Amino acid sequence: MEAKQVMSDFEERVVAIKRVAKVVKGGRRFSFAALVVVGNGSGEVGFGTGKAGEVPEAIGKASRSAKKSFRNVALLGGRTISHEVIGKFGAAKVIMRPAAPGTGVIAGGAVRAVLESVGVKDILTKCIGTRNAHNAVRATLDGLRQLKLNKRQEGTES
Repeated sequence: MEAKQVMSDFEERVVAIKRVAKVVKGGRRFSFAALVVVGNGSGEVGFGTGKAGEVPEAIGKASRSAKKSFRNVALLGGRTISHEVIGKFGAAKVIMRPAAPGTGVIAGGAVRAVLESVGVKDILTKCIGTRNAHNAVRATLDGLRQLKLNKRQEGTES
């Protein structure tokens, strides 16, 4: 019962839903693919994909997959990142810069979903090279994985 409560603390964000058609003898068979980002708002995030015949089933599969792929992110003061990073995946590049308190999350759709799920409050980002949500999410997570805190900053980490 305790594990159920821990899982309820996580926030799910549906980043993308696509309708996928398979052409068969009688016509087209439609299924749905979902991309979901799950985070606890205090430095943990994961993402997953799921495919099913109905949208709610695809979202459920994707969120279960996302909860299995959690990783921790080092945040500075629980508000922003400690230094500028460039996350890369395929053709996607996501440039992330720390911002002053009160700036907010300046980011596009897929990148915004990841950063808000992590718990970042102030950041400047730019996604370059692709509009593909899957690659943008993976590039953002690559950038967050590169973050490091030095000895002075570790005391301000929340």
